[in-house]
Amino acid sequence: MSDDARSTRSGPGGISWIAWIYLLLAVAGGVLPWLANLDFIRSEGAAFDLGLFIRQANVNPAAQSLSRDLAIGATAVTIWMVRESRRLGMRGLGWVLLSCVTIAFAFGAPLFLHLRERRLLELARLSPEAPDTAK
Repeated sequence: MSDDARSTRSGPGGISWIAWIYLLLAVAGGVLPWLANLDFIRSEGAAFDLGLFIRQANVNPAAQSLSRDLAIGATAVTIWMVRESRRLGMRGLGWVLLSCVTIAFAFGAPLFLHLRERRLLELARLSPEAPDTAK
């Protein structure tokens, strides 16, 4: 195993620091959007009205830009996540995709990256002679 691969596993539990950063981003990506969602629910009624939410997310050109940017970017990243999880033989993709639509894409994408880093480390441990893919 290369020195680079060993240096990336310097975090707690032998998991790379980048995997921990992805996990922290997932937590922030779950909490911060839902704080805004709760504000929306409080201001608009007792339930989450998806139609109203989408209308308000497109109420002006700035909001439209952000909504379209997220929709296109999230679609591309979701396609990549499915392909990458199959390529690496990852487990838990269903939970990741479910969390993208029930919690937030900002939660699901970093969670996927965390799980991917863990899988790359696992593959490197299983095959120490293989080329280093965990960089």
